[in-house]
Amino acid sequence: MKKPSELRAYLLACVPELTTNPQKLQVFIDAGTLQARLQNNLNFEYQYTLNIIVTDMAYHTDNVLVPLLCWLKVNQTDLADDAVKFEADILDNDTVDFSLTVPLTERVLVTENADGNYLTEHLAEPVPEYNLPDPVTFQVLFAHGDRITPAADE
Repeated sequence: MKKPSELRAYLLACVPELTTNPQKLQVFIDAGTLQARLQNNLNFEYQYTLNIIVTDMAYHTDNVLVPLLCWLKVNQTDLADDAVKFEADILDNDTVDFSLTVPLTERVLVTENADGNYLTEHLAEPVPEYNLPDPVTFQVLFAHGDRITPAADE
């Protein structure tokens, strides 16, 4: 599986507080299944729930959610509107432990080479043209220390 480590690296690059304190970010898989139709070929799809936990978070949750949504917009284009779930453990007036669950999938193409060895290729998500711009712009913004702050009416 590639997406968990890619998303972790992306969040570490985008959220300044995580860049300086990467130990506050935990990423793991709660549960998963493998979808395969073996009567046709060996291609398969990982389907799993990714759990993201940010501990001792002393900044607004938007600073994690916006980069997450930006990454998902490109890397999990078929995500249902209400698919991302969250929980917060309020530690005190200034800090929370914030937990997110995100259902992810990864398609894998399996081919056999001339020597009879199997090769795997993780297929990229199809990204509709309307789903741009690429989140690299957002990543660059956050890499320079800018942060999201909630509007005054929140």
